[in-house]
Amino acid sequence: MNIDLTDTTSGRINSALVKARRASGIPAVGMVLTLVIVTDEGNHYDALKAASEASKEHPARTLVIIKRHGRSPRDRAMARLDAEVRVGGDTGTGETVLLRLHGELAHHAHSVVLPLLLPDAPVVVWWPEDAPDNPSQDLLGQLAARRITDAAATEDPVENLGLRADSYSPGDTDLAWTRITPWRSVLAAALDQRHSRITGATVEGEAYNPSNELLALWLAERLGVPVERKVSEGPGLTAVRLHTEDGEICLDRADGSLAKLAMPGQPDRHVALHRRSTSELIAEELRRLDPDEAYAAAVKFGVHRLSKGLTEERPHGGDGVGTAETPEPAQAAQAPEAAQAPEPARAPGPEEAEEAPEGAGGAGAAGSRTARGTSAKKAAGRRQAPDRSANPKRSTK
Repeated sequence: MNIDLTDTTSGRINSALVKARRASGIPAVGMVLTLVIVTDEGNHYDALKAASEASKEHPARTLVIIKRHGRSPRDRAMARLDAEVRVGGDTGTGETVLLRLHGELAHHAHSVVLPLLLPDAPVVVWWPEDAPDNPSQDLLGQLAARRITDAAATEDPVENLGLRADSYSPGDTDLAWTRITPWRSVLAAALDQRHSRITGATVEGEAYNPSNELLALWLAERLGVPVERKVSEGPGLTAVRLHTEDGEICLDRADGSLAKLAMPGQPDRHVALHRRSTSELIAEELRRLDPDEAYAAAVKFGVHRLSKGLTEERPHGGDGVGTAETPEPAQAAQAPEAAQAPEPARAPGPEEAEEAPEGAGGAGAAGSRTARGTSAKKAAGRRQAPDRSANPKRSTK
């Protein structure tokens, strides 16, 4: 059932949702989360289709935010909300609401979404394109327990990964990371079967594919070995080679659907590694809403060294990033003092004090220094004189 609302409010939209559920014969709310999609007119169809497929596994209320700022000053100054409510049919097992925010209202999407959220249910926000630089600080992102972006949909995927690393907050994730989940599973299972020391790795894939970079970062962070990246014709990620002392472990997927796993001393085997659709990726992300610690560790590991390549080997017990040795703060603070501190003056001895002339002022001080020097020479002469009392042949006359 579809209900169109023009120049409406959030309260009227809620009433339309109740009416549509009763008309469809499902008055009870059986949804487990609220999925908010922030997109535009050109991309909302594909995003909504993927969300509808994912809702078959995770029944959800899907709110599609379509911002229409307007071209003329008059359109930008106005504020109007149009909505389309869909329940049943092609929308899957959940509910779908298309919200078109016109003019000034496009800058206040969070105030429109807040009354439409399911009570006591988690919120997930997905930006198919044009995600904010810091999703956790976005007004819509602050409402969500899970924030999904896609670096592959940006102009510069590698630079976008740097933004994700700098602005990471628990709950952030990226579909470029979700795409390599089957690869990570197969590689982890292969290493469980083959216990040998790994000396390096190579990741092959098409250019400007952020999944290649994330997989290389994950291998470098977990294995602590140099990882080389090579460009191939694709599609997507094509091969991963782990160099071990016993030989090479190779996971090769040339056609984008079926991969071949080759291990030393074992026959080759085929593994299903098809390129998954966006709906499958979203469904996987909705299975777990807790912070993805593996993604956080990978995206933060040397992401700013991607342009130079991951060729530096992690030192034993280190984090894989070479750093210059720096002195401790206490040592650094003591070093200048040791270089600049003057040698303390030696206090005059008793004999020097007796022979020093009395006086004041500059002349007296100079005379005192001269007297101390003469007295020191006499004292040295007395110390060097032989001790006659110790000579047994000395005459006692």
